[in-house]
Amino acid sequence: MSELQGISRIRIREGKLEEFKRLSGQFMQIVRIKDTGTLQFAIYFNEAESECIVLERYRDFDALMEHGAHIGELAQEIFAAGAVTSVCLGEPSAVLSEQLAGSAVQLFTPYLSL
Repeated sequence: MSELQGISRIRIREGKLEEFKRLSGQFMQIVRIKDTGTLQFAIYFNEAESECIVLERYRDFDALMEHGAHIGELAQEIFAAGAVTSVCLGEPSAVLSEQLAGSAVQLFTPYLSL
């Protein structure tokens, strides 16, 4: 399976910015230390620090699953600090398609690329 990408937009809940930043720091530490197939994990804030975009790239499906296992409980804390919308970009395996079916994560497959 090929590389997968994720894009999340997070609207920080009122009064939760410092909590979100603390949790984001923990996320980054886990990604740096434990993940073996994460190619990119970057967080961008808007000027008001009321919203952020998270860009993620994974070597393949196994790398994405490894990342998910590492951040499991912490992800729930992030959801409590902000409203999250996410998309997954790539050629999905049957397993990934099945896992995303019915979830809040939308799947987009390649159409044109350079």
